[in-house]
Amino acid sequence: MAPRSTKPTKVAAKNTSPAPAAKTPKRAGTAKLISSKLSYKGKVFNVFSDTLEEPDGHRHVRDVIRHNGSVVMLAVDDRTSPADPDIILERQYRHAAGQYLIELPAGSRNPGEPPLAAAKRELIEETGYRAKKWSVLLRYFASPGFLGEWMQIYLARDIREGIATPELDEQIEIIRMPLSEIMQMIDAGKIHDGKTIISLSLYDRARLEGRL
Repeated sequence: MAPRSTKPTKVAAKNTSPAPAAKTPKRAGTAKLISSKLSYKGKVFNVFSDTLEEPDGHRHVRDVIRHNGSVVMLAVDDRTSPADPDIILERQYRHAAGQYLIELPAGSRNPGEPPLAAAKRELIEETGYRAKKWSVLLRYFASPGFLGEWMQIYLARDIREGIATPELDEQIEIIRMPLSEIMQMIDAGKIHDGKTIISLSLYDRARLEGRL
């Protein structure tokens, strides 16, 4: 057996200098609006063709849909089962989607109409329900790439039934469904309406965390 070496082993010195600070990402500049032309005027929304100039001087045109904004009403009835309350939903045919969808009640604001007033009006018109307690869950942009529409979600509680007065082009079936059942449908990919998925997911999580 060869004799072991008695020479001391050199240990590399540790680098004790502080790590370089992370660089703060450079914030993107804001494009400058050069011109805005009304391309289409509709009953519910208008389309504008906006010419923009980027900070580097590049110019381009974006078509933007302008809308008064919408309200979404998450109407909850917990009188029978507080642990698994009923949710008021609608089933209606959506021409743009080419299919029937299950959704929360929602509607557009009239020009100058406060969002809460619009929510109360739309809930009565579409479902007949009235609520004594209202609170805001969330305000978000529906599709900001081309649509300048805010959607505001309201939680409506302490609800009572009434008579619906939908518009002539609204063929709406009212559905009462336990929260647990509608969440199972969301998990299974059977609900295809974005505002409904967002609203109920937020509400369900807030309940589980004890914030409601």
